[in-house]
Amino acid sequence: MKGASQDHGVRISAFPPIGDYAFLSDCESTALIAPSGNVEWMCLPRMDSPSVFGSILDRDAGSFRIGPADVDVPAARRYLPGTMVLETTWETRMGWVIVRDALSIGPWHHDTERSHSHRRSPTDHDADHVMLRLIECVQGSAEMKLDCEPAFDYGGLAADWEYTGPGYGAARAWSEGIDLELRLVTDLRLGFEGPRARARTTMRAGDRAFVALGWSKHGLPQNYDEAAEWLARTGFFWQEWLKHGTFPDHPWRSYLQRSALTLKGLTYAPSGAVVAASTTSLPEAPGGDRNWDYRFTWIRDSTFMLWALYTLGFDEEANDFFYFVADMADDEESQLQIMYGIGGEKRLEEQELEHLTGYDHSRPVRIGNGAYNQDQHDVWGAVLDSIYLHTRSRDQLPDRLWPIIKRQVGRALERWREPDRGIWEVRGDPKHFTSSKLMCWVAADRGARLARIREDHATADRWREAAKEIHADICANGVDERGVFVQHYDTQALDASLLLMPLVRFLPAEELCDMRAERVVVDHQSTAISNQ
Repeated sequence: MKGASQDHGVRISAFPPIGDYAFLSDCESTALIAPSGNVEWMCLPRMDSPSVFGSILDRDAGSFRIGPADVDVPAARRYLPGTMVLETTWETRMGWVIVRDALSIGPWHHDTERSHSHRRSPTDHDADHVMLRLIECVQGSAEMKLDCEPAFDYGGLAADWEYTGPGYGAARAWSEGIDLELRLVTDLRLGFEGPRARARTTMRAGDRAFVALGWSKHGLPQNYDEAAEWLARTGFFWQEWLKHGTFPDHPWRSYLQRSALTLKGLTYAPSGAVVAASTTSLPEAPGGDRNWDYRFTWIRDSTFMLWALYTLGFDEEANDFFYFVADMADDEESQLQIMYGIGGEKRLEEQELEHLTGYDHSRPVRIGNGAYNQDQHDVWGAVLDSIYLHTRSRDQLPDRLWPIIKRQVGRALERWREPDRGIWEVRGDPKHFTSSKLMCWVAADRGARLARIREDHATADRWREAAKEIHADICANGVDERGVFVQHYDTQALDASLLLMPLVRFLPAEELCDMRAERVVVDHQSTAISNQ
């Protein structure tokens, strides 16, 4: 399908700007909803599963729209404050309509049998595995449409539909060979057009309707009042969760809260893992080919994720994520990887989906990530910094962590002199990346601090001396004649990742290596942006 057209010489894309999508989550699956009311990205049953609605990557790869028949641009959109409930207000030619969307969260479901996916301690709440879409006409009248056209396995398999009750309000969708079934329940009257379920009705002031889409054995709401109760319950869950955080009385408070909600929404509750993003193959630049699958957990993100969660007061989420990372680092038989699947999967084989056009024709579309087995030396520092943050938050160093610490520091000290592929996961020849050496220094430095907490002073002194050696090597080889830090030892190129130096305490104010590098990087980045 064509993704763009020309209007008086101006290119108009069929794809909404990426920043215009709304993000929903139930901490097991996620959804992206375009301003038009169309669900354009949803993978089921997990965040990293194949997509069921994938029109963000190809306009024919599955969609689920609820909105006015003759209007595509809403009057307003917002999240209900403190929640992941999306509210879209529509002005039509004859009236006003409000649509509210959420991925439902309810009470814990597994009272009589153990969950097969949860490794972390279960809470009082659990994903319902239901998308709720509630419609209310608040003034005048409006003709509303429902179009639900799943396309299983990343748009590769069309859906078959059939009714599941005596009337027109319940149906199921499936496809041969796919172990996933969708159930659609609504008080609208459904009909089928090939792979699409449709409904069309005229709503008048005071009329209300609901649509519920489920994908597990959990129940579905059977009427509007029940669906509204589920939606309210979901909103209360998010607001109650947010109250556990600490936010300043400041004009930026709402932005901090939305960031916290997003971090929580990117968390896969059964394991505690946090995905880098809920999507795959959205381009770094429009029309480009640097389109990667980010639905995995990167070890290097762990320090900053933990720091953010601890700072905001969400200790339980930080603890769950920390022990996901610790579980991965505790494997004595294998090398610590740079990333893992959200269930702890190690093999993340990459493949290209040639049948998809990509977002705004940005190809290829990839699933999996071939960088999973790259040699990147920053992982040891990320794990050690995470353990150090966790230890400081608990004022103790659990015995279970000490073998992990010794193993990871040892590997960093064995390998730090070797080249690697760096934080940007370059797919060319390995280099002596300065940021990788920096994180090896972090591994030795944090290891020494943790050894002192354990009162193993001989080990602490040995690791402290190793940290000094790495520090000296970086200052000798990672700085050019301008006195600035460079991306790797054989270039004068700058690298924004080196702004981490003051954050990881590599460069205190009294160090001989000054901070000009950071200023040059910032100036360079600003100039590049202004020239785009």
